This record gives sequence, C-alpha cells and structure tokens, in this order.
Amino acid sequence: MDYVKHLFTEQPLIALFITIALGYFAGKLKFGNFVLGGIAGTLLVGVVIGQIGVAIDPAIGSIFFALFIYAVGFQGGPQFFHALNLRSLNQLVSAFVMCFAGLLCVLAAAWMFGLDRGLAAGLAAGGLTQSAILGTAGDAIAKLGLSAQLTKTMQTNVAVGYAVCYIFGSLGPIIMVTWFLPMVMRWDVRKEAVALAKGLTGRAEPEPGQFAAVNDIITRVYQVTQGHKAIGQTTLELDRQFSAAAVEGIYRAGKSIDLDDSSVIELGDVVAVTGKLSAVQASNAALGVEITAPAGFSTIEEHREIILTNRALSGRGIGEMYDHVDVEVRHGVFLTAAKRMGLDLPLLDKLQLKTGDELHFTGRTADLDRVQSKIGYKISAAAATDFVFFGIGMVIGILIGMVSFKIWGVPISIGSGGGCLLSGLLFGWLRSVHPRFAALPIGASTFLRDFGLAAFVGVVGIGAGPHALTAIEQSGPTLLLLGVGVTLIPQVIGFFFSYYVLRIKNPIEALACVAGGRSANPAFAALLAKAGNATPVVSFTVTYAVANVFLTLWGPVIVGIITKNAGP
Repeated sequence: MDYVKHLFTEQPLIALFITIALGYFAGKLKFGNFVLGGIAGTLLVGVVIGQIGVAIDPAIGSIFFALFIYAVGFQGGPQFFHALNLRSLNQLVSAFVMCFAGLLCVLAAAWMFGLDRGLAAGLAAGGLTQSAILGTAGDAIAKLGLSAQLTKTMQTNVAVGYAVCYIFGSLGPIIMVTWFLPMVMRWDVRKEAVALAKGLTGRAEPEPGQFAAVNDIITRVYQVTQGHKAIGQTTLELDRQFSAAAVEGIYRAGKSIDLDDSSVIELGDVVAVTGKLSAVQASNAALGVEITAPAGFSTIEEHREIILTNRALSGRGIGEMYDHVDVEVRHGVFLTAAKRMGLDLPLLDKLQLKTGDELHFTGRTADLDRVQSKIGYKISAAAATDFVFFGIGMVIGILIGMVSFKIWGVPISIGSGGGCLLSGLLFGWLRSVHPRFAALPIGASTFLRDFGLAAFVGVVGIGAGPHALTAIEQSGPTLLLLGVGVTLIPQVIGFFFSYYVLRIKNPIEALACVAGGRSANPAFAALLAKAGNATPVVSFTVTYAVANVFLTLWGPVIVGIITKNAGP
C-alpha cells in the first residue's frame, strides 16, 4: 500500500486514469436490469482511491469540465435553438416546468433540513441526475471568497450529495415512465407506440421480431428481353415510372456503359435496379427476366451521411418532401436512416425533419452529389476540427462565465462551465446553418464530452475522498430520502402539467417528455425498449436539449440562493 501511495503521489495522473478505468468497469456491472454507469462508477472509485490522500490540481478538473460542457452544448445547439419556436413551444415549456419544479424541490429541501450550499447542489446533481451540476456548482462555490478549507469541504459535499442520490435518481425516472405513470393512466406503452407509428405512416407497424422488408434497399439484375416496354426508354423515364427504385447500372456487349439520365435501354441489356423491395420486384414487368449478375458487372454504391441545413426543408415531413421533390432530383437516392442528437429517428412519412438532423442515404456518388446540394453538408470521416473557432468558442465561454450579476439581490455567476455551455450551444447552431465554420466532427465532440466528464468526475472523486466518508456518515440517510423526493416530485408535477395544461395528450410523447425533461437517458432507453420502436425519440430530443441547459445552470443558482455554508 505504501508503494501505491508513493506511486500515486509522484504521478497523480496514474491515479486518475486508474480511477476512470475501474470506474467504467464498475459502471458496466449489472444488478438485474440496473447499470450504475461509468460516471457514477468513476466518482465512487475516485472516493475510494482518494482515501490514500492523492492530491490532483483542481485546475486539471476545470479544464476537462470546460471541454465536456462545450461539447455538450455544441452537439445540442441545433436542437436547442430549434426548440425555441411556436411548433415546439409546448414541449419546451414542459421541459422548463419540470426543471423548475426540480429546482424548487431542492431549495425547499435545503431550507427545511438545513443543507449547506454544497449538499444542496449535490442533491440536485444526484436527484436530478445532471452530472454537469458538479462542475457548475463547484465553480460557483470557488468564487464565493471563502477560506480554502471551507471551499474544499463544500465542494466535497457536492460530490457526496451526488453519490448518495444518484442511484435512485437514475432508477426513479425508469419506474415512472415504464410502470407508474402508464399504470395510473391505464396506458399500454407498446400499443400506444404502434398506434402513433401507424398515425405517422398510415399503415400498421410490424410486431416485435418482424421487420418491414419493403423498406430494405436491395439491388436486382434483369435481362431486357423482346417485347418489354423498357426498350427505347431512357433511364430517367424508367426511374420516373419506378418511383421508389432506380436504374443503377447497364451491362452491354460484355462491358458496363457510362450511365446518365439520357442513357437508353436496348434489347439484350443487363440492367441493375436498386430501391425498395416492392418497387424493385415490380420493375421486372418493364425490364424482363431476373438473372444472376454476369461476371465483371458491378454497381458502385455509396453510403453518405448529410447534415440537414436547408431551412426550407426544416419542419417538413419525410413523405411531403418526397412527394414534392421532382424525380429528376431525387431518383437513385434512398433515405435509409435519420438521427437526431445521435438517436435513431423513426422513418415515418409524417416525421418532421429538423435543422441539424443527420440523414443517411444510399446511392451512386453522382446522384448523392446532386441531392446533397439541396439538403446540407456531408459528414466526412476526414473532417478536421476547426481549431480557430474551437479556441474562440472556449474563450467566449470562459469570458461569459466571468460575468456576475444579481437577481433579487442574490449574486449569480454561471461560471466557466455555464459559459462554455452557452458558447457551445451558439457555435453548434452556427455550424448547423453555416457548415463552412466551426467544424467539430461528431467523433471528436463525443470524445471531448465523454472523456472530459469522466476525467473531471475522477478528479472530483479523488479530491473528495478524505472527507467524503465523514460527510456520508453525517448526512447520508437524510440525503437519500430527500433524493427520492427530488427525483419523483418534479416528474409527477411535470407530467400532469404537460398532460392537462399543455395538452400533450399522446401517451408516448407525454412519457418521452418526462424522460427528456429530467435529462434521464436510462429512463429513455427503458421507454424505447417498452415501446418497441423509435417513436419516443422526437419528443425526447427537444425536451432533453432544453433540460440539459437549465439543469446545468441550476448549479450556480442553488449556490447563490442558499446562504448556509458547511459547518466548521
């Protein structure tokens, strides 16, 4: 043990990376259907390792937290600003009401039970499962001008409150959206999800274990024989007839010919057709007999991800856009997936696409190039981070964090964490509407988000170690019970307010708003599993983006409103 202590003292970064590794290992362990998660695991392992007395410069944690929160803002920027419109107003209000109810519950608990600023902020971080509060509250405490010892004690209390309240904070929303609320409202979640999907498509949805084969994109090869009407027609004319399929290759006299819209089909041609299964199968009436592709004949297709930036398309349904776009533009290009904030959207006719959505297409390169110019910009694996705008964004965020103001006499400063969140939101939105600026590839931003938070929480846990056990012993049972209240009460208030006042009546949308308004990823995953399809994604992404902002900002608000400091 002495050797380990010496090693960690000489190289504290070793302690940090061991904390992250063991924390994520512990976070993967399953207890029934419950998984602790890497962040909570890292905090708990950090507290254990911190008992050795390892000292890590808090500035290291501050740097990683700033990177994490900027990446969170950058990824959520397009959806957050899109939510600020009349079409999403009820969901925006739903998320804010739940966040505000959470804040009021934390403040009431702090006043009734005499919690200090650190424990109150920790109660919010764990009970509302918003890890970012660890950083924003800790930063706000550091700016209070208190003694170093008192500052350290209250920052430790933030971590203690988070650790004690986090487990039920994660379990509570799962219970609410998958059992309690459906039971009270007498909803069958799977049945309601199927009904919602049918309403968006006009057709029945497959049951679990089945799949919609008509939506699969396939390629079939046909031999053009005498008497078929394709002879003498151009490929564009055939594409117009096939609608959901397109000619992707022609093999003539032993070689592939260059294909364009004016290419004419001749007797004896071997033609490759790509598209939805039903459309491709129907094409043999025009082309001839299906055959095996001859040796040397192949068609080159490309999978391409395009970010939607054309504001004229934002808010329009998939089916509506398909019907209104000329076949000359859309032929040969097939939408295979759509994602929002990294989550798969249901490809339903009435699904409204939003600025910043990630659209996955399949088709020939020339066809994809034509369509891309109408939609947005391509996600390239070779894309590089625009460090000019990245640096400017971080500087702006830190400067915003330095601003201090008063609300009803209460001094408020959102700190560098809150500032970087707002800056990230702005630059993420800027990237979505002006793709030539502020590039931060999805892989890079995801790494900054995940590793930045893991490293920050590791530093917090190690630093809190020597004092955490004492704080848990003194306040643990009280915090645990208060955490249950802070977890459950805002969800009940938010749900019934949304249902009866905001008129969010659809069961799937109402439950998704609960999960999103609580920024509760585990609950959302459980709701998806219960629904059996992706219909909850749309409402979740709007409320989740809004809740992430407000819950993160509650850290300095709580520290500013609560005036009690930790005891000596």
